[in-house]
Amino acid sequence: MGRLHHVPSEACTPGTAQTSGMTRLAALSGASVGSRAIWMGQTHIAPQAVSGPHHHGESETGIYIVAGNPEFIYMEGGREVRVRTKPGDYIYVPPFAHHIESNAHSDEEAVVVIARSTQEAIVENLEKL
Repeated sequence: MGRLHHVPSEACTPGTAQTSGMTRLAALSGASVGSRAIWMGQTHIAPQAVSGPHHHGESETGIYIVAGNPEFIYMEGGREVRVRTKPGDYIYVPPFAHHIESNAHSDEEAVVVIARSTQEAIVENLEKL
């Protein structure tokens, strides 16, 4: 039987895959708690910032909006789709879904909590959406 692991917020580390325009902090990972099938952390997007386009490989990603109103941008049927969010909302990002996270319309930092179905954060940065 395993033991519980406590990761204080100040112990979260930027030592994980990054994308321009945002900062990811790892909380629960193989390195921090010995997890085998989950990764959790948070992302901070500065006011007026937009991330580079990226996807998360085979990972399914669940996102919970903690603060701010980030937009999630992706392409569907050749057109750009923008999903506007507010604190308390959730976003599901399927495997290999190309997307951008935008806080361009805000003067406050956006903060989201991320859970992934892979033990480490997979991030594939792209040239375009």
